Amino acid sequence: MEQEKKSQTTAEQMTDRDLSEQIKKVTMEIHTRAEKTELMMSFMRGQVTLAQYKLLLCSLYEVYQTLEEEMDRNSNHPGVAPIYFPTELARLDAIAKDLEYFYGRDWREKIVVPAATKRYCHRLRQIGKENPVFLVAHAYTRYLGDLSGGQVLGRIAQKSMGLKSSEGLSFFAFPGVSNPTLFKQLYRSRMNSVELTEEERNGMLEEAVRTFELNIQVFDDLQKMLLTVPEQKLQTCSTQSVNTLQIPIGKIAPLFRMVMGLFVALATVSIGLYAF
Repeated sequence: MEQEKKSQTTAEQMTDRDLSEQIKKVTMEIHTRAEKTELMMSFMRGQVTLAQYKLLLCSLYEVYQTLEEEMDRNSNHPGVAPIYFPTELARLDAIAKDLEYFYGRDWREKIVVPAATKRYCHRLRQIGKENPVFLVAHAYTRYLGDLSGGQVLGRIAQKSMGLKSSEGLSFFAFPGVSNPTLFKQLYRSRMNSVELTEEERNGMLEEAVRTFELNIQVFDDLQKMLLTVPEQKLQTCSTQSVNTLQIPIGKIAPLFRMVMGLFVALATVSIGLYAF
């Protein structure tokens, strides 16, 4: 019995030192805050339009383009190499396929993103250059969350927009992962094996919290952009960041608010570490 208690205590101590578990703990408060927003509840009602989803894809493309460029560039870094799975997880080509489906072959000339998306990308480039190991926090947050919630979110988006097929929903599909549960176990194991100094570990946990903060800023900025820029202009703008202004909430069109629910849900599931 005594031996069993010692073994249990040892196992608990090892779990407490797992990077994935530590990230879960330090982000619990901000994760809960994101889940309880009005925007998240809006998504759960399954209300999103095609025009809104197209705008969402534009920001996702910018974020994943930057993240995957930095992951590729640092693929041999000892902190990044263990969780580098481009064949299984890369999202950029899938998002590009969806954008071409919705916007046409000249989609690159038509997308627009909020300023917060640019700030998020700037942070990814900064750590890719200065502290590549911190990319682990962003990769884990985005990829495993997308993998966890992809099928459910894909079905909700398809139903909400009235799409008759899965075309335009490639972002949610992971053909390179045959068993998501086993793959996530492998990913967590690889991530937890990364050797970190105490300073690096603390920095990693801070970066995980920053990931949530950056996503929430994108939600807020995207909402402001939807409120201040006409939908027609959003669909014809060239790629750029849009600085936004506040306007009275009473003037918000209900349909425009619905898109934020989907965006929050995507990012919340993308950082929904507790579902892993």
